[in-house]
Amino acid sequence: MAKAGLLSRRPHRLPLSERKRRRRSLTEDAFNVPNLLTMARVAVIPLVIMLLGRGSPKDCVWAALVYSAAAITDLLDGYLARRMNVVSVLGKFMDPLADKLLVMAVLVYMVPMGRIPEWAVVLLLSREISVTSLRSIASSEGVVIAAGDDGKSKTALQMVGILALILGYPYHLTLGPLDLGIVDLVHVGRALVYISLVFSIMSALSYLRLFAAAVEAKDKRRA
Repeated sequence: MAKAGLLSRRPHRLPLSERKRRRRSLTEDAFNVPNLLTMARVAVIPLVIMLLGRGSPKDCVWAALVYSAAAITDLLDGYLARRMNVVSVLGKFMDPLADKLLVMAVLVYMVPMGRIPEWAVVLLLSREISVTSLRSIASSEGVVIAAGDDGKSKTALQMVGILALILGYPYHLTLGPLDLGIVDLVHVGRALVYISLVFSIMSALSYLRLFAAAVEAKDKRRA
């Protein structure tokens, strides 16, 4: 009887054919075009860091080009996933993770270079971790929190600001007929990142309000 009771508590195992099907499905997800672009965005992080580490103006231009190409794939992989009807759980997990890894790796590396202060990077990291955790909790409660306008503005400003920081040298800039003279892109990048911090905090507060309102509405429906 004791042996029978022990056997009854063993976890139910899926049939071999079902396990193989799930493994095959995950492999297919990993090697579809949108997810390959997402993984390529992670793979180029060491290249961007290496070029930044060299530090010459030419290397920084190359780093900026690689970073820009990675940012473009962020727009392209989501479009292709919808167009090709290959939206997957793996893609939903990897896409935001790849974005955060790229942004945070570059920002952290630029701190000892003197291009961005530590406090700004700490605030950005704290915001990203907090919002990601909040959205995970919301998802587990069946609540979907869409990105608001503040979050989209934050992302746009942050991307352009980081691009300017990567270039990192004074350049003579012209805007059509307007001659802007010598512009230090480090100062431009810092200003944009600081502005993005304001939008980051505003969007984090918006996420918190939306989460509280959604959970309260769900509790009322249950009642």
